[in-house]
Amino acid sequence: MITDQDYDNSGAVPGSEKLSAMWQAAAAAFRGEIGARARLGLAYGATERERADLFLPEGRPEGLVLFVHGGYWRSRHRHDWSHLAQGALARGQAVAMPSYTLAPEARISQITLQIAQAVAMLATEVPDVPVRLAGHSAGGHLVARMLCADVMLPAEVAGRLARVVAISPLGDLRPLPELSMNADLNLDPAEAAAESPTLLVPALDVPMTVWVGGAELPAFLDQARDLARAWKAELVEEPGRHHFDVIDGLARPDSLLTDALLS
Repeated sequence: MITDQDYDNSGAVPGSEKLSAMWQAAAAAFRGEIGARARLGLAYGATERERADLFLPEGRPEGLVLFVHGGYWRSRHRHDWSHLAQGALARGQAVAMPSYTLAPEARISQITLQIAQAVAMLATEVPDVPVRLAGHSAGGHLVARMLCADVMLPAEVAGRLARVVAISPLGDLRPLPELSMNADLNLDPAEAAAESPTLLVPALDVPMTVWVGGAELPAFLDQARDLARAWKAELVEEPGRHHFDVIDGLARPDSLLTDALLS
């Protein structure tokens, strides 16, 4: 039987209640430092949360990295994660971070389509370079969904995709209707299955890495392993990392995670 505790990352990580303020402070400091190389609040849709921040390297971008945040599709904001752009930026990449409408205002299927819109728009902002997608937790689900046939990215954008890195992803959503979070997600069995990358066949032949912390909850280790197995993707279990510090490597140009993203 699946319980809330199986998916309670905050409860599993001591001191997790302090992390939000730390992330927001680091992200705000980074935005202040980068100055004119930040293009903030670019609209990719009509609503207030359909906005993205784009951070540009000092020279001409060699590529575009798009990072999609997590929060179980019902919390967090792009401004919480700006500092994670530092690793790819230092290696000549432009880095974009979209927000999206949160549940319960939007269903997961609607959020998936919003991220597809964001990818298409941001690819036009940084043209003629490879595009790489990274996402954490719910964001890992969303970037994996970009490779599925029903999403239908524009052909020009799909042809530029160079790699997808799904970090601690939720690949199989079928357990979630049993959890209390479903009061916000409003998932029924049909949508849970239709939105589960693990149950779908990727339509685009794009290299994919599934990355997960070795110290994560068993449910998240299973989610990562099952997605990697279903899609025949590379699987990396980073020793000692939990659900929240598993993304820290994105802020460093020399980390194994940044290497994997830019490989």
